[in-house]
Amino acid sequence: MKWLILAIFVGCGAWVHLRGRVRLRLSRQITDHSTFMAPLNALMIACSRVPGSRYLAVEDFPELAPLRERWQEIREEALALREAQQIKASDRYDDVGFNSFFRRGWKRFYLKWYDDAHPSAATLCPRTTELLRGIPSVKAAMFAELPPGSELRPHRDPYAGSLRYHLGLVTPNDDRCYIAVDGERYGWRDGEAVMFDETYIHRAENGTDRDRIILFCDVERPMKYRWAAALNRFVARHFVAAAASPNAEGDRTGGLNRAFASFYHLRQYAKRLRDWNKTVYYVLKFGLLGGLLLAIFWPR
Repeated sequence: MKWLILAIFVGCGAWVHLRGRVRLRLSRQITDHSTFMAPLNALMIACSRVPGSRYLAVEDFPELAPLRERWQEIREEALALREAQQIKASDRYDDVGFNSFFRRGWKRFYLKWYDDAHPSAATLCPRTTELLRGIPSVKAAMFAELPPGSELRPHRDPYAGSLRYHLGLVTPNDDRCYIAVDGERYGWRDGEAVMFDETYIHRAENGTDRDRIILFCDVERPMKYRWAAALNRFVARHFVAAAASPNAEGDRTGGLNRAFASFYHLRQYAKRLRDWNKTVYYVLKFGLLGGLLLAIFWPR
């Protein structure tokens, strides 16, 4: 049974690595979260009711139409937040999902995270949060800012239970400000929306001298079977929701983020070791991983 489980993990991990045209380095892929989530993600994608393509037609998600129709109202609240400097990087280690993005200029203000609206969002963005409340398939939402010269490096999102929706609010309307999903670029435009599968490797860059703010949503992936939809909601409710990060005092902080500060300090030691000697770092990293696998699978 242990060898069957190992074979499933290896097979699904290889499928994740080979999926699409753009790939991570093998040394990174082995320890990337997408490898550990591969069996579950493969199941979600196999049971998906939408095509397994990089980009998807926004028109196939008619429940999102009110967001596009009222994008200027949403934009007004986003601009007010920017003016008040509320779209910002976290100044604590309480955002495990997006912590690495802050170093390259990215900022955010959470509207909801696999729950109802954050109290701060309901107070500061009443129209947007009310719109989102009327669209149950939107599980998470935020205003995301990519200032001039900022970038997000290639990455995959960890869980395939959702699809990513971007609605342009304040953009340069310039193809130099773009997201590339599996190598295919899309340039954001004011009032226009795009839907993509975030389990493909994607990156973003703002190569202009103007700011970019979008409405960023996780939309529940439609499933062919009721049991698959129920499993997806269970994982989202009990695990993805644990990555909730606050905007302000009074907002919920998920369990993963409560534990993240301790983990982050360990990670900083690892980074210093890598900067000192990459060979030693990788020998220790893969030696620990190999030792763990031996401890689990070595016959007794």
